[in-house]
Amino acid sequence: MTQEELNIRSQFSILYEKIYSKPLIYLDNGATTQKPKRVLDAMQRVYEHLNSNVHRGVHYLSNQCTDLLEEARRVVARHLNAREDAEIIFTRGTTESINLLAFSFGETFCKSGDEIIVTELEHHSNIVPWQMLCQRKGMTLRVIPITDDGELKIEELDNLINDKTKLISLAHVSNVMGTVNPVKEVVAKAHAKNIPVMVDGAQSAPHMSIDVQDLDCDFLVFSGHKVYAPTGSGVLYGKREYLDQMVPYHGGGEMIDKVSFSGTTYNVLPFKFEAGTPDYVATIGLAEAIRFVDEIGFEFIEKHEQHLLQYTLSQLQDHYGVRIIGNPKRRSGVVSFLLGKAHPYDVGMILDKMGVAVRTGHHCAQPLMERLGISGTVRASFGVYNSEEDVDTFIRAVRQAAIMLS
Repeated sequence: MTQEELNIRSQFSILYEKIYSKPLIYLDNGATTQKPKRVLDAMQRVYEHLNSNVHRGVHYLSNQCTDLLEEARRVVARHLNAREDAEIIFTRGTTESINLLAFSFGETFCKSGDEIIVTELEHHSNIVPWQMLCQRKGMTLRVIPITDDGELKIEELDNLINDKTKLISLAHVSNVMGTVNPVKEVVAKAHAKNIPVMVDGAQSAPHMSIDVQDLDCDFLVFSGHKVYAPTGSGVLYGKREYLDQMVPYHGGGEMIDKVSFSGTTYNVLPFKFEAGTPDYVATIGLAEAIRFVDEIGFEFIEKHEQHLLQYTLSQLQDHYGVRIIGNPKRRSGVVSFLLGKAHPYDVGMILDKMGVAVRTGHHCAQPLMERLGISGTVRASFGVYNSEEDVDTFIRAVRQAAIMLS
């Protein structure tokens, strides 16, 4: 490892744990990332010295926590290059962000007979909320198909878009194959027909720079816990022109302007969508995690993770009976594979006994698995703290699993 890689890794104490008396090799970053000490310290400082409910308080502690929460909003807005801070809505993660959008956008803009477009690559979180909207409103969910290599058949989008299309919602990066979708091309096609686009950035936010103005997407969501931040933190970015019109998702404190039994008026953005006490400590941790990745820089992160990705593919390809799932031209830091005829769970269990943490199963993408004709995969996914040495240990573990399961 280089000195820079060592400096990054040293901030994650869990990476020095041992699993079954073996050093931990953590390759399950697509599910969640580990948290650097500076993020944990930031949260601990709040709990020990500043903890108080945010907004509306007149005392010192409440003001301090409120300032930190709103500074977190500014940090995220700058990170995404949003036009204004008010376009950043804090949520519990990608899933809640999409559910919020499916309800509020659906109630405001959709009616019976309308259509929503998704892709075959989607995580369940970007399928089920839209299905629920379609069931509630009498709408239709349409799907952009993929090639055998795992890329969108983008030419099919022209056939799917029609006067009934209300929204296109797609992953920036596939959580199974790492496919980087042509978001800007989708946005261009959609906007030519005045159709808004939502981007699921859960798997892109940790790995690449995101500029929402450059993408020109109308909504973008991501989870903090996949970007070295605490669980229970997340973001919905939306253009003001849509957010201003959308009805609230949750009702309660903070999201109101005035309440009476004769009627209630709602707060301004972003508070209209942030009912109740937020997890302000996790959100303050999210801001510190964003600072962490911004200081490292996505130029380094992308180069480092792409090196690990290509190194892993070269070591796995055509070895030990491995079948790599998907072959997209542009892939982010994910490798999904099968090992001969072995069940992914059995492979994962053997790797676990050797200290290697990977994810097995359908990865909350059952429609994609059905399209591929498989029940699941073994998935290794990379973070900024992983190294060639991690990959070497992983490859040795795969070799041992191949021997044991042959």
